[in-house]
Amino acid sequence: MGDLMHALPALTEAKEHFKEIEFDWVVDKSFSEVPKWHPAVNKIITTDHRNWKKQLLSPNSRKAFRSVIHEINSTNYDLVIDMQNNLKSALVSFMCKHQVIGMDSKSVREYPAHFSYSTKISISKELHAITRQKILLSNALGYSTSSLNEYGVSDVEFKKPSFSLPNEYVVLVQNASWKTKQWSIANWQLLVKHFDGSGIEMILPSGNEEEYQRAKQISSFSDKAHALKPLSLNETAYIMKKAKFSVCSDTGLAHLSAVVGTPSLTLYGPTDTKLIGTEGINQLHLVGSNNNIDSISIDDVINKLPLI
Repeated sequence: MGDLMHALPALTEAKEHFKEIEFDWVVDKSFSEVPKWHPAVNKIITTDHRNWKKQLLSPNSRKAFRSVIHEINSTNYDLVIDMQNNLKSALVSFMCKHQVIGMDSKSVREYPAHFSYSTKISISKELHAITRQKILLSNALGYSTSSLNEYGVSDVEFKKPSFSLPNEYVVLVQNASWKTKQWSIANWQLLVKHFDGSGIEMILPSGNEEEYQRAKQISSFSDKAHALKPLSLNETAYIMKKAKFSVCSDTGLAHLSAVVGTPSLTLYGPTDTKLIGTEGINQLHLVGSNNNIDSISIDDVINKLPLI
């Protein structure tokens, strides 16, 4: 999900140079709501890479994959650009009849994705992912990129959840896909205790049942902390945008806070924030020593909160 959000400023910048430009976006169905937030996106072409990976040789997977390729090939695009530059996206690029623009062998995220591209652009891996995406698209379209990062999303697709939200609340994003990106349950409980003592309502979103159970455990001793079952991304975006601020693990919802403009403090362990840290107004980072997120103490977090 974070990769998709990193691409949004590139679309915004392209739209500033070419007012009539439109994009069709190939995206995994799990995250298909994200591209719809950008007004320059015309059509969403959904893939199901997660199931395809599990059932690569099944008739249904092959049929679905061929359908995606047919949809791309049956459209006369001016340009096809692989913004992700990994093996998953490169497979789709390789099967396209179109000439595809991507990064070269020293720039791609996953070798040998570059073999799928007819035009290859060199972009330093020392740059932030947002900057790399902007350079790729600006080179493909022939304009100079700038240092300004505007996500450019509309909240028209955001959806108010069916339950009532507190008038004021903070969002605590405790979940992350890697164990090494998860601040401990004990630390999150200390943070809940801090907010509970201050009379602050808390929302803890989740992406699956395991994350929901973890959120319930963290919030179990406070009636001001509310663990949410998995919601759509449109609902989660609505909740995040309305929040006073958020404290996040290093995960896609941390980038969502930047996209919707919610002040946020994100906790990092193994991630290099210079390359993929959250970018935006009032986005703060706390990085654990020795790549260990649990070396961040509750006092470290609390001392950062007044700055938000």
